[in-house]
Amino acid sequence: MTASFPVVRSRRLRQNESLRRLVRETQVTIDDLIYPIFVEEEITEPLPISAMPGVFRIPECKLADEVRAIAADGVRAILLFGISRRKDAVGSDTWSPDGLMARMVRIAKAAAPDLLVITDNCFCEYTVHGHCGVIRDGVVDNDLTIENLGRQAVVAIEAGADMVAPSAAMDGQIQAMRAALDAAGHGNAPIMAYSTKFASSLYGPFREAAGSGLKGDRKTYQMDPMNGREALRESLLDEIEGADILMVKPGLAYLDVLAELRRRTLLPLAVYQVSGEYAMIKFAAAAGAIDEARVAQETLGAMKRAGADLIITYFARDFARGAI
Repeated sequence: MTASFPVVRSRRLRQNESLRRLVRETQVTIDDLIYPIFVEEEITEPLPISAMPGVFRIPECKLADEVRAIAADGVRAILLFGISRRKDAVGSDTWSPDGLMARMVRIAKAAAPDLLVITDNCFCEYTVHGHCGVIRDGVVDNDLTIENLGRQAVVAIEAGADMVAPSAAMDGQIQAMRAALDAAGHGNAPIMAYSTKFASSLYGPFREAAGSGLKGDRKTYQMDPMNGREALRESLLDEIEGADILMVKPGLAYLDVLAELRRRTLLPLAVYQVSGEYAMIKFAAAAGAIDEARVAQETLGAMKRAGADLIITYFARDFARGAI
């Protein structure tokens, strides 16, 4: 028979901070966090993103200084997003060895060789239509797009990226990228799959950050936010195709999916605390409704508790500095 009050007093282990820290079940450390960076070519000064206070588009010409400062703060890993001035119908700049993706990887690795550099592999910031692949007959052509993703992955790794992270949400993209990397002699290059990526309204501020010119929506290739079972299926298919890390995106609204996925796979799991989640905390704090640091800590902890090993978050730099 289970003991109860007054024998059991759970508050005994909550009496002071030392005790609370001693028995704390979930810990978030800087080793868990990945910091996203937006890099724009042909600008000379950082451009503030109005919907994401404290986040900027970084000029390519100042990326080296920014990366060194990020590394000096203690951040261990960054995720690079390029904002191109050389857009076309297919995003061909991404698989050019002289294109923005390759250049920003080389700059980042030269500036901070020990910093883990990950590329976001997609086409939405590099196409005139803003979609994540090749448009044919008015829709994104899955099979043409994954072929291009393979080319893009090889260029990113050969430029020095430590890992590629495909976010295009195409069927078979992990298999195509794995095959392309292996054929190019990069069998040890890891892939972090945006394996469960929902067609979420929480991406709104990202559109400004990435300069997306999207017409329409991405509902035909990103996940229906109401579908939990299908979300698990998507991630488990990516595991079969050769993904090394699986990701759920966004975070807080999908912790149920993350927790269930944790029960079904032994792979490391990542979660993306997306732009809308970040913006809600920032603007609520600015209005005096919440304590920014405490809420940021609490949300990151919730993601770890639900099963995340890694968290992509715009709070990573503040965390490293001890501001949250």
